[in-house]
Amino acid sequence: MSNEMKRLTAPRSWPVKRKTSTWITKPAPGAHSLEESIPITVVMRDMLGLAGTAKEVRLMLQKKMLKIDGKTARSPKQGIGLMDVLGLPTINSYYRMVLDKRGKLQMVKISEEEAGWKLTRIDDKKTIAGGKTQLNLHDGRNIVLDANQYKTGDVLKITIPEQKILASYSLEKGNTALITSGANVGNVAVVEEYEITRLPSENLVKFIDGKYTTKCNVFIVGNKTSEITLPEEAVL
Repeated sequence: MSNEMKRLTAPRSWPVKRKTSTWITKPAPGAHSLEESIPITVVMRDMLGLAGTAKEVRLMLQKKMLKIDGKTARSPKQGIGLMDVLGLPTINSYYRMVLDKRGKLQMVKISEEEAGWKLTRIDDKKTIAGGKTQLNLHDGRNIVLDANQYKTGDVLKITIPEQKILASYSLEKGNTALITSGANVGNVAVVEEYEITRLPSENLVKFIDGKYTTKCNVFIVGNKTSEITLPEEAVL
């Protein structure tokens, strides 16, 4: 499998210029899919402009200047996905990956305090040995708990890299959600109703502004207001 891809065929979610050169770095396999992550080289060079070339990014990695979710980044192909936090402690700069209304992944600058935690959605869960519950999260993490106290679709606010749970946000009326796919991608809306269909089709989430989408496209970002810093265009 090729380690590079042509810029013209890069995922539509990548906010990069298509005709400046032929090739672009392809992210290494990881927690996020190809559509949902961008390699750190592309983020630093093409999106943030904090490096001029891929060589400069490699040098920064060698000096251990870059952190993803609180852990030192080592590979220029390491992907940064939705809600991941990129930290550059040496220059006191921190960013979170979010979505804009064009469906493009974007880095939003955040404070050092906000960079100490992230939001992660429970996409699946199962009972394991000893009657404990394993939560499978959207970013590839697994958290094992003694009690079965959360539902799929709930979002956890966790410290990084320790994974200590600080709070949880449920798919309930009045809570704030980021729509991650579909016609309303990138919109932030307030949940009006979570409709369980009891059919093979996915359950629906309806919002107070009249929009609706399927459950898999909804990422709760807070109760009455968003916990994360959002792009200006998405602020309610």
